[in-house]
Parts: sequence; C-alpha cells; structure tokens
Amino acid sequence: MKKRFNPIKDKSSEIIEFLMTSPDMPDDEALRFKLRLSIEEAVENVVRYAYDGGIGWLEAGTSLDHDSLVLTIELRDAGIPFNPLEKDDPDITLGAEEREIGGLGIFLCKKMMDSINYRYENGNNVLTMSKKIR
Repeated sequence: MKKRFNPIKDKSSEIIEFLMTSPDMPDDEALRFKLRLSIEEAVENVVRYAYDGGIGWLEAGTSLDHDSLVLTIELRDAGIPFNPLEKDDPDITLGAEEREIGGLGIFLCKKMMDSINYRYENGNNVLTMSKKIR
C-alpha cells in the first residue's frame, strides 16, 4: 500500500493516519504505539526539513512479508539529501539542558524498530523502517 502526498505542507497528520490505517498494521496496541511513534518522528522530519517551505512531495507506504511477519514502512522524498542515521545518538545520560538539540526522534526510532535504513537513489531520499510484528 503506497500513496504520494503533494504538497506535504501541513499534511503530517494525514500521512501518519494513512500509514497507521494500512491493512498491514498489527492489532497489538503496544506494538502499534511503537510503530506510530516511529512513523510520527520520521514523517515530521521530512515535512519539516526536506523541502524549503514544505512544498515538495512524500511517498509513504507499507508492506508486510507474510512469511517472516516483518512490516516495512517506506518514506521517499526528493528533498534535500539527508541521512538521519549519520547523526550521532544523543547522550541520554545528560539532562535536557545539557544535550545538543536534535537527534532524539531518530534515536527513539532506532530503539523501537528492528531496523532502519537510508539510501539516496535516483535523486530521492528513501528511509525504510522494519519491525517483526509477531
């Protein structure tokens, strides 16, 4: 299941709801919470930072491997090339006032998902996040 949103300005909620209502999503509420948090963080990063003014597009989709029961969420955009996985993880032992700004969202995604991958392909940022759902 995949859909292109264009423009993405002010469409974060619509994109998140599209992904969360996918028939690929599990029924388990605790798992859905982790998936939603990861989706929210990843979508917000694209909407806020990929394009100047949010005028570009975002293609969002899910797929489920029925044999391995691995759910994959893919976000694709043609915005500014940016690999969020290259940023160092924040030092969560420091207080909020002592930490550098940024990076906590992708850090949470890394902790909640089984794998996160980034690639830049044909002028597009492609972020994939996967989670075993059973």
